[in-house]
Amino acid sequence: MKVDYIGEISSDKLTADYIPYYAEAVHAGFPSPASDYIESPIDLNKHLIKNSSATFLVRAQGQSMLGSGITDKAVLVVDRSIKPVHNSIVVAAIDGEFVCKRLKLKPRMCLMPDNPEYPPIFINHGQELEIVGTVTAAINKF
Repeated sequence: MKVDYIGEISSDKLTADYIPYYAEAVHAGFPSPASDYIESPIDLNKHLIKNSSATFLVRAQGQSMLGSGITDKAVLVVDRSIKPVHNSIVVAAIDGEFVCKRLKLKPRMCLMPDNPEYPPIFINHGQELEIVGTVTAAINKF
């Protein structure tokens, strides 16, 4: 899955757009009686972004991360301040080409797709790998 850079996020550019937030969860199975109770509004900037000075957005391209819920054209929230660990979803640059994959550190380091139709990317001697940031959220349109 390739990624296209969308832009930086800075706290002075974040607008406070509030959306109603219902206290009761929506069931994915059989319908339940609707609740008339609304919690305080939710600010998606505060909900999705923990460190605005280290966060940027990219647009995903491709089908290799479908198992993680990242669809083609999803907007990814990427935080550079979060240290990636084994199984983190990351944005990485391999020889200058940006990809979004799951970081596997053992038994051999690789960037693993979350779609069995795609092969893992093993980092070979001499290849340049830079982990750009850790993906904290994906915003998908239906």
